[in-house]
Amino acid sequence: MIVVNTPTIEGRPMDTLGMVSGNTVQSKNAFKDIGAGFRNLVGGEVVSYTKMLAEARDIAIGRMIAQAQSMGADAIVNVRFSSASIMDGAAEILAWGTAVKLR
Repeated sequence: MIVVNTPTIEGRPMDTLGMVSGNTVQSKNAFKDIGAGFRNLVGGEVVSYTKMLAEARDIAIGRMIAQAQSMGADAIVNVRFSSASIMDGAAEILAWGTAVKLR
């Protein structure tokens, strides 16, 4: 599956199949939240949350790809991401794009 954030794939004619998306809500446990709270006091990267969001992004992409595959797509173009805080320590990652069939 080709996944790109451009509206087309250069030199590849395509037929649009429709919008696809994938999302997940991830959270860390209380001990990780306490560690993140301390990091917030002194500044710097909160590594546990960085890892959590990277894992969430991979899950969302995987779900988006699965939806595109079920439609018979060869690629997903114009891919975008969004994130939102759901509650303290939990975030949603949403990935979406346009499923296409390459000719």
